[in-house]
Amino acid sequence: MPADRPIADVVLHPVRMKIIQQLGGRSMTTAQLRQALPEVKQATLYRHVSALLEAELLTVVEERQVRGAVERTLALGERMAHVDQEELRAMDEVQLRSAFTTFLSGLSNDFERFLEEGNLEARDFLGFTRAPVYLDEQDIAALQAEFNEMLAPYLQERRAGQRRISLATVLIPEADS
Repeated sequence: MPADRPIADVVLHPVRMKIIQQLGGRSMTTAQLRQALPEVKQATLYRHVSALLEAELLTVVEERQVRGAVERTLALGERMAHVDQEELRAMDEVQLRSAFTTFLSGLSNDFERFLEEGNLEARDFLGFTRAPVYLDEQDIAALQAEFNEMLAPYLQERRAGQRRISLATVLIPEADS
């Protein structure tokens, strides 16, 4: 799976999407991924990690010897930092629908895990909203750049006691009236 293959062709597989969702904003060893995804068989997990590495959607940030084997620590690669408009335009309707459904499914799974945890204090960190905004193509590019700049300091844990929070953004153009 070469790096020049469209992102949609690589990530639109349920296991690969789960791996990407786990790694979003953090680094994990393959052992940690196995713990986080117990429903995925080890051989299947390794096969999909390899495909994501080959496509440069994941990167190895550290390797260390553990009992005679090399343990890799993985993170999202530069190519996954942002799916640009060109990649979105290259997707057909079926691919876009699948990508969006997978995205929503991941959010729903995160929300279910949050509810199952039953931590009432954690609800202080919960929020969701919807707001119409008025943008043209240049505004979208500027908004995305501003989001990236604003979020940069919060993408890595900086001190003890911080809680990992998933922030999702969705931009859907409304139908012309």
